[in-house]
Amino acid sequence: MTTATMIEPITETTTGVNLTASAAAKLQEVLEQKGIAETHALRVFVQGGGCGGMQYGMTFDNNPREDDEVYQQHGMKVIVDPVSLFYINGARIDYVDSLMGGGFSIENPNATSSCGCGSSFRTAQSHTGEAMPESCSH
Repeated sequence: MTTATMIEPITETTTGVNLTASAAAKLQEVLEQKGIAETHALRVFVQGGGCGGMQYGMTFDNNPREDDEVYQQHGMKVIVDPVSLFYINGARIDYVDSLMGGGFSIENPNATSSCGCGSSFRTAQSHTGEAMPESCSH
């Protein structure tokens, strides 16, 4: 009689910002190159601007604030502030390396539109509940 080994199903997180294994590996590589792998985390944020009204941003941070969401995915610590989380909750960050070069891409389920640059987007409502304009800002 053989014993079957049960493999636990992979569950995808639908809250917070979701890093793919490829994105986490590339980010870890950059942290190591900078010599800050042990002290810093990835901060993902949004800010006003860009042709869609909001822009994505990523930086390395070693000082999370009290109200930040902090979690770990694929060995990478991720920090998101509450206002940014409203706009990018459930977003997926991937790293794609192709013949045209490599780069990060963000799939945001909250974006009602995005502009051709790929780093600017708009949502239906602001974090304060106000309706967002339906056209790009220019």
